[in-house]
Amino acid sequence: MKNCEMKLEGNILTIKVDISKEFGKSSSGKSIIIGSTEGNVSIPGKEDIKIGLNVYRKD
Repeated sequence: MKNCEMKLEGNILTIKVDISKEFGKSSSGKSIIIGSTEGNVSIPGKEDIKIGLNVYRKD
């Protein structure tokens, strides 16, 4: 994962992303990547629940 933190407290999933960071252009070159799970990943403590997250801005 790039610049993504997940925390599960009870039934509440909290996702933290620092929007001041950048990781370069997307593969299409149309946006700048800020954070990503880089595909679908399991949430902490619940392997059967998946999340896919992309945070970006237009270039």
